Amino acid sequence: MDTKMLDLLAQRYDSEEKVVTEIIKLEAILNLPKGTEHFVSDLHGEYQAFQHVLRNGSGNVKEKIKVLFEEEFTEDEITEFATLVYYPEEKIQLIKNSFNNKTELNHWYAETIERMIRLISFASFKYTRSKLRKALPSQFVYIIEELLYKTEELTNKKDYYSKIVEQIITLGQADKLITGLAYTTQRLVVDHLHVVGDIYDRGPEPDKIMDALINYHSVDIQWGNHDVLWMGAFAGSKVCLANIIRICARYDNLDIIEDVYGINLRPLLNLAEKYYDTNPKFMPKSDSDEPLPEHEKNQISKIQQAIAIIQFKLEIPIIKRRPNFNMSERLLLEKVDYEKKEITIHGETYPLENTCFATVDPEEPDRLLEEEQKVIDKLLFSVQHSEKLARHMNFLMKKGNLYLKYNGNLLIHGCIPLEENGTMETMEIENKTYAGRELLDVFERYVRKAYANPHETDDLATDMVWYLWTGEYSSLFGKREMTTFERYFITDKKAHEERKNPYYYLREDEDTCRQILKDFDLNPDQGHIINGHTPIKERSGENPVKANGKMIVIDGGFSKAYQSDTGIAGYTLLYNSYGMQLVAHKHFHSKEDVLLNGTDVLSVKRIVDKELVRKKVMETNVGTELLQEVAILNSLMEYRYMK
Repeated sequence: MDTKMLDLLAQRYDSEEKVVTEIIKLEAILNLPKGTEHFVSDLHGEYQAFQHVLRNGSGNVKEKIKVLFEEEFTEDEITEFATLVYYPEEKIQLIKNSFNNKTELNHWYAETIERMIRLISFASFKYTRSKLRKALPSQFVYIIEELLYKTEELTNKKDYYSKIVEQIITLGQADKLITGLAYTTQRLVVDHLHVVGDIYDRGPEPDKIMDALINYHSVDIQWGNHDVLWMGAFAGSKVCLANIIRICARYDNLDIIEDVYGINLRPLLNLAEKYYDTNPKFMPKSDSDEPLPEHEKNQISKIQQAIAIIQFKLEIPIIKRRPNFNMSERLLLEKVDYEKKEITIHGETYPLENTCFATVDPEEPDRLLEEEQKVIDKLLFSVQHSEKLARHMNFLMKKGNLYLKYNGNLLIHGCIPLEENGTMETMEIENKTYAGRELLDVFERYVRKAYANPHETDDLATDMVWYLWTGEYSSLFGKREMTTFERYFITDKKAHEERKNPYYYLREDEDTCRQILKDFDLNPDQGHIINGHTPIKERSGENPVKANGKMIVIDGGFSKAYQSDTGIAGYTLLYNSYGMQLVAHKHFHSKEDVLLNGTDVLSVKRIVDKELVRKKVMETNVGTELLQEVAILNSLMEYRYMK
């Protein structure tokens, strides 16, 4: 190493003993079992279901309780205790209300604190004391450590430990301590969380998911097509912004735009009410138990029409100035015969129904009315000046990537664009041709460039973010074209078909998956591709584990919009030192249902891959970093202390 760097490092480790201690600590950590990774995907704004999965660690919390208390607890008691760990504040209140006197309650407190301490000890067995300390509630660290490391053999300290618990209860701190221990348990059962794309759109609370992720102890994100759409809008893409508002209107989620992120939609509503009538094809889809008032449905229908037409207009100049996008067939407003009310696409002519072309000039269909231009400009200004949205988008940029290589596995939301014969599809960008991993790296560079230059709204980088949402060779879209226009205006469902990239049937083939892993410099014998984006239709017999275990698809349908087709409510994946387990989830009704009835949402766990030899930290991404630190410290030892 450079001697100047070593001199700087020596300021931190200013004695031989400090260097030796750090080397010993790191070498020891390398030999611990690897931590548990938790994979989730396609959350689509379903915060309530997501936070339950986060709290129960996809069943990991309950599994620990079962193993630890199998000789002491009945099945009902296991469920009761697990619910306490999931939702401590609410469950404590319910339990307190069930006791008739203070003596019974105090006994429950003492017993529960003792059990919680045992659970913390059990859940933290593969962590260092230092790491455990960081996970404990700061106000109770001293108390918890005293209780954690007590020894039953030394009876002369029995009264000391009893007095600690007694005083916690007497001073009214038992609720806070039990709550802190519950959240510590949740944190300990999952070492690292992977979100394999699509936090946004369809569901009602993506902002709450973002807040939860920002506060999570260790997380990474692989951007999904819906996430990139939001990032693109913040980066200055008006067509991405139009898509966002249209989707929110379609799923009756405009309050995310207006109430959560503070974007004023009044100018858009005024435009919509001036030019559009109620249109049955643009009525919002809602999962709410309470039906929308008729006037609200009509307003949303008009808003959706107004922003859809703005979107279709904004697409035209991008397609024309980017011929390498190969999207000329999507110049749809130019293909309409406005007199006959029909359109010709791919040589087929279709009648158009439920049309809303009041603001479209047939001679110049991409021209925005002055009012439309003002509306989209105001919306973009509001989006780029929303403090909350800026915080969420900055976090997506900081923690996110298009793909991730982690502990020998490839995590990617969408696909690797492939030809029919399994070779990587190529795309020409600025006179250079890219495919596979190189293509994804180029896509990501453009996303980051667009985000870094939010005032550039018509540059290639900003256009490329929109392309990732809808383009043929996009690794996030994975289809030949997006038929939004056709679904609105053409009855014939043949026109609605969105032909998938060959990746989506070739991923069933083990050789194809092994080749992709090789392209990303991963070991095809040990690695897996972990995929989201396309809901697995378990009801139809589709298997989420494909290609002899090389491909694992974990989008099982968190979004309620998919659950009638999938038959389940999402897959998640756990990967600990013993191997991988895929977890299927039932529909999540409510937190109240869990608290009152002990209902959980897990349906089945499947072993995907079992490690023949238990995996250690040294074999992980974290281990690689620690080994580099050890090498640097050994260099420092030789340079400073072994001359």
